[in-house]
Amino acid sequence: QVQLVESGGGLVQAGGSLSLSCATEGRASRMYNMGWFRQAPGKEREFVSRISWSGGITHYADSVKGRFTISRDIAKNTVYLRMNSLKPEDTAVYYCAADRWGKGRSEEAAFDSWGQGTQVTVSS
Repeated sequence: QVQLVESGGGLVQAGGSLSLSCATEGRASRMYNMGWFRQAPGKEREFVSRISWSGGITHYADSVKGRFTISRDIAKNTVYLRMNSLKPEDTAVYYCAADRWGKGRSEEAAFDSWGQGTQVTVSS
C-alpha cells in the first residue's frame, strides 16, 4: 500500500466552496490513478470522482458533476478536489484512494490504498 494524507476539510455554509488535497509518497505514485470517495453518517461509502495517472481522464458521480473538479499536480504528488456550490447532502468524511494497478474503475474494489479521511460539513 501507499500512504495517502488528506487535508482541507472543514465547516462551510451551503453554497460555499472547499478544496481538499491528497498527498502521496514516492515517484511511483505519479503513475497511479487516484480517486475520491465519501461516507456520510449511516450510509455506505460512495464514489465521488477519479482521475487517471496522466490527469487526462476524469470521472464524476452524477451528484457532484458540474460542482466538483478533480485535478492533480504530478510534480507535487498531490491530488485535489475542488468543491463548489456545496450542499448539506455533501456532508461526509472524504477519502482519497489510489488505484495502483490501473484498474480504471469507480468501484471501491478498484482502489487498494486509502487515506484516513477528512471531514467536510456543510451547514444549511
